[in-house]
Amino acid sequence: MKPSFYEQKWHGLRNQPDRKDLDRLARQIALSFLDRYFYNDCHEDDYIRLLCEIATGFEDDDLNRIGSSALFGIVIEALCDDFEELQTEAYNRVMSQVLSFCRETPPGKDLDRELRRFSLHSREDIFNRIENIRAASDTARDMKPPDKVVILSRVTIGADVAVTSVLVQRIRRRFPGAEIVIIGSPRIHEIFGTNPRIRIREVRYHRRGNMIERFRSWLAVLKIIRDEMTTSGSEDLVVVDPDSRLSQLGVLPCIAPEKYLFFNSRGRDSYPKNMSIAELANLWMDNVFGESDFCYPRVWLQPSLVAQASRLSRALRTAGCRKMIAVNFGVGGNSRKRLPGDFEENLVQRLLEDPETVIILDRGVGDEELARSGAVMKAMERSGIPVEYVKFESPGEIRIPRGVIGVESTIGEIAAIIAQCDEFIGYDSACQHIAAALGVPTCTVFAGSNNVRFVRRWSACGPAKSEIVHVDTLTHPPMFDTEDIIMRIIDSRTV
Repeated sequence: MKPSFYEQKWHGLRNQPDRKDLDRLARQIALSFLDRYFYNDCHEDDYIRLLCEIATGFEDDDLNRIGSSALFGIVIEALCDDFEELQTEAYNRVMSQVLSFCRETPPGKDLDRELRRFSLHSREDIFNRIENIRAASDTARDMKPPDKVVILSRVTIGADVAVTSVLVQRIRRRFPGAEIVIIGSPRIHEIFGTNPRIRIREVRYHRRGNMIERFRSWLAVLKIIRDEMTTSGSEDLVVVDPDSRLSQLGVLPCIAPEKYLFFNSRGRDSYPKNMSIAELANLWMDNVFGESDFCYPRVWLQPSLVAQASRLSRALRTAGCRKMIAVNFGVGGNSRKRLPGDFEENLVQRLLEDPETVIILDRGVGDEELARSGAVMKAMERSGIPVEYVKFESPGEIRIPRGVIGVESTIGEIAAIIAQCDEFIGYDSACQHIAAALGVPTCTVFAGSNNVRFVRRWSACGPAKSEIVHVDTLTHPPMFDTEDIIMRIIDSRTV
């Protein structure tokens, strides 16, 4: 439909909002924008304007989140997942328009003030800045060794393992005297916290928040960077932005261009098509620093967690367990990555056909993941398979040579358990990157996307074997069956 059709519907809902109708309208507007862009190469501002109005049009933040979710969950996600030059440019145009809209609203006064401090007065200023930075992102930089390097988190744990941990290692080698500061969520402490060269400054990014809340994270980042500059001086600090959501993928500025390094992870067609995101991060570092080097992703876990996981492993192996397999069916809130039906319970049952095998099942986070992992465990109980429900901090004395142990844990705790396992199997999520970084053989089930480049980019990278099983869940009728997928997983483990 044309924007004028949706405009009329929006005016009808603005004063008498119905949540269901508002959600349907926002989704229709977002998808119509993508229809025009993907298939007619037409970038229609009015669709984005309407989504911005819906995302800021109410005093009730829950209602505002409807427009924000459609904008970020449909439009932004679609433009970012393709890893293509044109979609990256389109994202920058959309975000420049969104920022220009938000800075004119009453809650956007701080946003407007900070943009003006960087001499970004118009939508064109914002767009031209990021496009110029993106074009020069791989240019070799001959810079004075800084006293401090500030790295923006990628926000999600999986991306921080795959990308940020690589940058940490490469920067340490390049600038051995520099202090490394990571700006990100408190959860980073669990995977990076014991690296003595890293100091973490906490900022929360509201991935489910309304539109203005997402930009407030950038304001917090600016405050931290300026605080760090007061202790080191502007000439001795460099900011590394690995395409972070904290900067809205580089669209929002953090520091002067000469002190800013931007990893253009999505939008450079010259990058090799078959590289993982971790390999691309290394390639980018090679280009920027004019050297050839390589670091696998890494995690730095708390010794107390490692010791606890080690005790669990010793108890199981003493009882006769010959193989420990970590399994995670979490999808980070993206249900498209999950396979339907009885795949999960059938896979666990098939893995347990190997003698003396114990499955360490990550129970997940939130009611839905706990319910799904609980259903798998109940199915195993009905089959007569030994099952234990434990919390990581108090596992008790578990001594079974075969069966399923469902563990409730934090990301750092499950990482410590994965480190003790012989292999990892799961959907595309943080745990696959953690497993690969720990040198544990990994098999990842990629579903919910037929984009080959997306699958290749987000494949796990580590010193041990990492396999991919891609499942096409998007065709109609679906072109897969559970037994076929399980056979492919089993086969990948024996190659």
